[in-house]
This record gives sequence, C-alpha cells and structure tokens, in this order.
Amino acid sequence: MAEKYYITTPIYYPSGKWHLGTCYTTVICDALARFKRMQGYDVFYLTGTDEHGQKIEQKAKEANMEPKAYVDMQVQTLVDLWKLLDISYDKFIRTTDDEHVSAVKKIFNKLYEQGDIYKGEYEGWYCVQCESFWTKTQLVDGKCPDCGREVNLTKEESYFFRMTKYQDRLIKLIEENEEFLQPKSRRNEMLNNFLRPGLQDLAVSRNSFKWGIPVEFDPEHVVYVWLDALTNYITALGYMSEDDSNFQKYWPADLHLMGKEIVRFHSITWPALLMALDIPLPKQVYGHGWLTLGGDKISKSKGNIIDPVELCARFGVDAIRYFLLREVPFGQDGMYTNESLLMRINNDLANDLGNLVSRTSAMITQYFDGIIPEAVGEKVSFDIELEEVANALYEKVSSAMDKLNAPDALVEIWKLISRANKYIDETMPWQLNKEGNKERLSRVMYNLSEAIRISAILLKPFLTTTPDKIFEAMGTKVEEQNFNTLVFGKGSCGVKVTKGAPLFPRIDVKKELEAMEKRAEELKAGAEKKVEEKKEEIVENTEITIDDFAKVKLVTAKILSAEPVEKADKLLRLTVDAGEEKPRTVVSGIAKHFTCEELVGKQIVLVANLKPAKLRGIMSEGMILCAEDKEGKLSIIAPSSDIPAGSGVR
Repeated sequence: MAEKYYITTPIYYPSGKWHLGTCYTTVICDALARFKRMQGYDVFYLTGTDEHGQKIEQKAKEANMEPKAYVDMQVQTLVDLWKLLDISYDKFIRTTDDEHVSAVKKIFNKLYEQGDIYKGEYEGWYCVQCESFWTKTQLVDGKCPDCGREVNLTKEESYFFRMTKYQDRLIKLIEENEEFLQPKSRRNEMLNNFLRPGLQDLAVSRNSFKWGIPVEFDPEHVVYVWLDALTNYITALGYMSEDDSNFQKYWPADLHLMGKEIVRFHSITWPALLMALDIPLPKQVYGHGWLTLGGDKISKSKGNIIDPVELCARFGVDAIRYFLLREVPFGQDGMYTNESLLMRINNDLANDLGNLVSRTSAMITQYFDGIIPEAVGEKVSFDIELEEVANALYEKVSSAMDKLNAPDALVEIWKLISRANKYIDETMPWQLNKEGNKERLSRVMYNLSEAIRISAILLKPFLTTTPDKIFEAMGTKVEEQNFNTLVFGKGSCGVKVTKGAPLFPRIDVKKELEAMEKRAEELKAGAEKKVEEKKEEIVENTEITIDDFAKVKLVTAKILSAEPVEKADKLLRLTVDAGEEKPRTVVSGIAKHFTCEELVGKQIVLVANLKPAKLRGIMSEGMILCAEDKEGKLSIIAPSSDIPAGSGVR
C-alpha cells in the first residue's frame, strides 16, 4: 500500500481580484504534490475558499448582491485561475459547503459542551480586512500589523475559546519539535511575540453581522471566520460526517503551507483547537516569504496587483510557473519585476532548455536522418561526466523537495541542462560529422538525448506541459517516462525526433518592457477613473452635517510654479504658497484644462487638512478647488479680490 501524503494550501478569501502573490503558495504546493505522486505516494492535495465574515458581507452589500451570490462569482474566477495554472488539487473546499457548515456547528457545540468555549464580552481592536483581533500593544502605529490598514475599536458580546488553557502545551510543542514550525525564524517569532508574553482567550463568535455559520444554541451569533476556516483541513476529509474514511486515511496532515502573515493562526490557534478536540497535530506548518513588488507584498490590500491571467496569456503558463518556483528563495521574500521575469524566460527557458532541445533535434535530423542513434564506441571523460551528473540528479532533486525547496531542485536540474549545453561545445558534433566519425558522433547524439530525457522527467512536477512537448520532440513515449526510468541509458534509440517550433521563443526584452509598461499605465488609468467615479457617486448621494463640514480646512493660496508630472497626461505638480513657513506641493489632475504658464501666480482655494497622499511617487499635500460645467470644462475657484495666502475660507 502506498504511503499517504496530505498537503494543504490555506483557503483563499474571495473578496477581489486575484493576483500573482495568490498563485505563489498554490503553485509550490502543486509542484510538491506532483513530485510526491511521481514518487509513488497516495497524495491528497487540498485547497479552497474561506467565504464567511464581515468583509464579505460588506463587499456583497457594495456590489448590491447577496453574500452567497457574491462569493459564487468570486470563487468561479479562482477555480478558473487554478485550471489555467494546471493546479492538480484533489479537493476544492468551500466553507459554504453543507458538509463543512454541519461539521463546524458540531465542532463548536463539542468545544462548548466540554467547557473550552464560554460566553463573554470582547473589547479590543479588530481589522476587517484581515478578520483579525489585536491587542493595543500588537498594533503598529495604531494600525493592523499585517495589512497596515485602520482598525476598529470593537465591543460586543462573544463566545471565547480558552486559548490560555493550551499555552504551555503550545510552547512545549514549538520548543521541542523543531520540525513542526518552519523556517526557524517563524518559530522564534511565535514564541517571542505571542506565546511567551502570554496568550489571551480567543473570541470565536460575532454578533454584529450575520454572514457566517450560526451558532446552533445561540443563533444571534455566527462562528468567527478563523475557527470556521481552520477546521476546513479536517472537515474536507469528512471529520464529524457520516463518512470519515478520508479523515481516518489521511490525517494528520503532512504539510500546511502558507504565507508568513497567517502563520500565527496555523501554528497557535489551529494546534490549540486540535488539542481541545483531542486530534493529532499536523506534522509541519511552513510559513514561506512573500512575493514582493518594490519591497511591498503583492496583495489586494496594497493595491499593487500583478495579473497572473495576463502574464500567462502573454508568456505561457509554464513560464509563469517556472518563475514562481525558481525566483523566490524558499522561506524568504522574493522580488517581482518585469525585468526579472523576462530574464528568467530568456536565459533559463529559451537559451538553456529550449536551445538544448532545438540544437540536439536539429543535429540528429541533419546527421542521422532524424533517428536517435545507438551509442557505440568507447566512452571518454566528457561522456562519463555527463552520465554521472544525470544519474546523481534524482537524489539531489529529491533531497531539495524533501526540504520543500523547489528553487534548489530546479537549480540542480539546470546543472544537467547546462552541462549538456557545455557537452555540445566540448564534443563539437559538427566537427565529428565533418571528419566522418559516425561512431563517436552517434554516442554524442545519444548522450544528449538522454540528458534531455532525464531533465524532462524531473521537470514534470514543475512545468506541466513542456516536458511532454520535449518527449514528443525527441520521439519518446510520454507514458513510459517516470522516476523509475531515471537511469542514463534507459532511453530508446532508433526513434524519430521532430524538429518543431521553439519551446520558449526568445523575447525582445526592451520591446516587451515597453509594452508591459504601457499596459500597466492603461490599467492604472482605468483604476483611477473608477476611483473618481466612485468618489463622485459618494459625493452625489451623501448628506453631511455642519459638524462634518467644519472638519474641512479651506484656505487661500497662490500657485508659485507648475510643471507636468512625467508619464501622466492629466497631472500637474504645483508648488503653492499657503501662508506657511514653506510652500506645499500639490498634485492636481488639471493638466488637460490649464497650461503651466497660465497657472503661475494664480490665487486658489486649497483644502489644507487633506491627508497627504503619494501620486506617481510625489507626495501631494492638499487639493485645489475647481468647478466643472456640463461639458466637463474646469474653472478654478478663487477669491474675487487679492487676499493674503493662508486666509481662512468659510
């Protein structure tokens, strides 16, 4: 009977556009699951969506939809994305599934009946975006330490889970079982920042909104999303259902893999819940680093989304999978740039892998009428070295994957690819053909075909379509290529190669960067337009009180200078005198209505206490007031007579 392997991603919150950072964890898990299957494991790979909570309820209301209809729409886009990226999950769970809802109710009841859940009142800081409770000391500059957004002081009746009851066991778990929480930096963070300072009991219900799983014995309350979401790892296997055979078969999980921002819930809250339920703990929780853009995590909350669908359409799915698996040092943060993506595609995929297959198939076609020859004649040092690199490769790749280190596994595979390219230069097949040395040439061509075959087999968990294209190009039976054939010399001779289109066409980097930059500008302009339309809608439909208006500080000011903002058709950078010690910088979207020359010296009315905001890299410290007619023409609001800068407007 095959050994079991249960691997999970976190379940994703369907509240907006999916981005490249969303794909990172899922693609890594997919590569691990595929590798384990090829090793002969009975793999169960779980992913899904976390669909309850206050944020979803708010998003649905904004979209004028019922929450279930809203999440149905969002979930389908995620399912489509995983299909595009060729994610081989065994189950996709939704926390709105009837089986999950039923099991969560039973779990909540069990914990309540045994005294691990009690009723009380919560007062503290809550981040709607992250659905997370925080103490005042955990906040960073008064904001959520995870997403940096504003938090709300919340006071409401709640049921609490006795986290404090399990604090000592949790400390012992993480201190004594080094493999449970990895990498080491996450262990230190959980121990020093959360466990040793002292846990607090966890609020596990809410009664200020309705979109959640109702508490059966107190339907005014819904189950807090983190208890609801975390239990998906066992409810997906049938825990607390009529058929728990998968739970008995696959639990405990071998690996929970996630981004570092939710390690706290998976390494503290989740084990505590399992301890309370008297269920074995998962073997390992791993919190990897972030895929960042300009040093900032790529995320919806940051607004720096990189669209994976567009990237896949532009460069191919395998190219994007390869970038995600190869570029980020596992466990650490990695940086996305358009340049780094294009260089990976050109250097690794087009130049190294693609060129090796193309050159080899072309030479076999030219020298042996497209038939892979039998290797004859004596081996020389070049042959022996290539063979040794190929035969040692599986153990090195397997060792890296046992450590969850996909980047290192790919580095090892590329060592064989690079060695094969070097082998061509060393053996100079063109010279052997010119000399008529067919015996030596036959061994060289066979050896190259073997290096390619072994590389392609080991690439199958990472690049899901390219290896089969390689097998077909080299006349190899796809279904016969597996880890059992990873021995140099097991490949067939006498089969016909096919010289087809390049696996990865080389990219004109300069031209492509310009196109990507242009597309980014178009998307940003579209997003800015939507924001402005939303602002107009809010202004038109919102009544304010005299107290609200009194909060706005309006002053007179004078424009000292004006200049265009680079790569922005609508924006001007204004330097204005508002009667203060030094002038202010104001970025204003009036470039299509006024020239810089006519603005200099003009008096204006300035919103002086508007929160500063960075626009195109420039910090804007206010907003000038304009009137707009029906045709969209702007007029600057200004005093009717000369008045000192900084004078109040009321």
